Amino acid sequence: MPSETIPPPAPQECGKDDFAVTLAAIIGAHGVTGEVRLKVFAEDIGRYRSFNGGALTLKSVRKGPNGAIARFAEIGDRTAAERLRGTELTVPRSALPPLDDGEYYHVDLLGLPAVSADGEALGRVVAVDDFGAGDVVEIERPSGKRFMVPMRPEAVPEWNGGRLVVSAEFAEF
Repeated sequence: MPSETIPPPAPQECGKDDFAVTLAAIIGAHGVTGEVRLKVFAEDIGRYRSFNGGALTLKSVRKGPNGAIARFAEIGDRTAAERLRGTELTVPRSALPPLDDGEYYHVDLLGLPAVSADGEALGRVVAVDDFGAGDVVEIERPSGKRFMVPMRPEAVPEWNGGRLVVSAEFAEF
């Protein structure tokens, strides 16, 4: 297939209760045979074979010097690989492995309303970061002011698909 006919894949469309989750991004070409360099956001991208609603089929993946090197069935040469720079590789949320109690995916926390233990609205979760000592959620107040809370039981005693509860000692009013 000539490289000119391979369009960049569109982000995956999912149902309203399922949504596309980005597991990696193509950051460039590797070599001349169509391999790509990936920035990976997941522990094991190799467990998935189909990305972006079936637009890309993973044939192989290996560690590279700055991330991972992957080969996709639909990418046959360097020109096609270079064209896909910046493409996010997505799978439906339902394709992710099930979680144990107390575990979460960052994507499940983003956008959650944050409330105090008394039920007072604090804002929304806008980011989840890990600075080395564990996850920290960033909450944006309606005023635009932001504050951070460690994702530990003493700070966040409860969360679910509908809200994240922040202990009074950690909430900034």
